[in-house]
Amino acid sequence: MPLPQEGGKYTYADYLTWPEGERWEIIDGVPSMQAAPTWQHQAISVELASQFNTQLKGKPCRVFAAPFDLCIPESNERDEEISNIIAQPDIVVVCDESKLRKTGYFGVPDLIIEITSPSTARKDKLLKFNKFEKAGVKEYWIVEPENKLISVFTLQENKRYGRPEVYAQDHTIKVSILPELEIDLNSVFV
Repeated sequence: MPLPQEGGKYTYADYLTWPEGERWEIIDGVPSMQAAPTWQHQAISVELASQFNTQLKGKPCRVFAAPFDLCIPESNERDEEISNIIAQPDIVVVCDESKLRKTGYFGVPDLIIEITSPSTARKDKLLKFNKFEKAGVKEYWIVEPENKLISVFTLQENKRYGRPEVYAQDHTIKVSILPELEIDLNSVFV
C-alpha cells in the first residue's frame, strides 16, 4: 500500500491501494489528502443530506454524503484509469443509478454540494468549480458556513455556469434539477 509521492500522477487504481480510513482526492492525477471536517461542517452536511433524502423518496434520484467517491472519466477511460477527477464531495445527487458501482459514482452527477472551510475554499471555488463546470454537472452549490451563505451555480445552455443565486440562512432554495424540491435553510446553519 504505497502512499502517493509528491509530483507523481495517480489514477483510481492507485487510489484503491491506499490505506482505508484516509480521505484522498485526485484532480488531474494530483492527490491531496482531506482533513476531518469540523462539527459545524458535519452538522450542515447532515441537515442538507437529510432534507434531500426525505424529499427524494419515490423520485428517480438519490443523495449520497461523504465519504463517497465521485469518479468523472474523460472520454472512454476505464474506471481504473480515471485520473481527471476522483473527488469526495460533501453531498452528491445522482439520477442515473446505472453509474453507481464499487466505491461511488462513475460519471457526471446532477448536483454537487461542497461545504467550504478555510483550507478548502480555494479548491472548491476555483479548481473544483472549473472541473465540475467542464464535466457538465448541472448544479453546483458552494456552502460558506462562516457567512451562512449558499451560492448555487446552474449550468446554462452554453455549458457554463451562470451568475450564482445566493441564499442566506432565512431563505428556501428551489432545486433547479428537480423544481418540486425545496431546501429550507433555517435549519441548515448552526
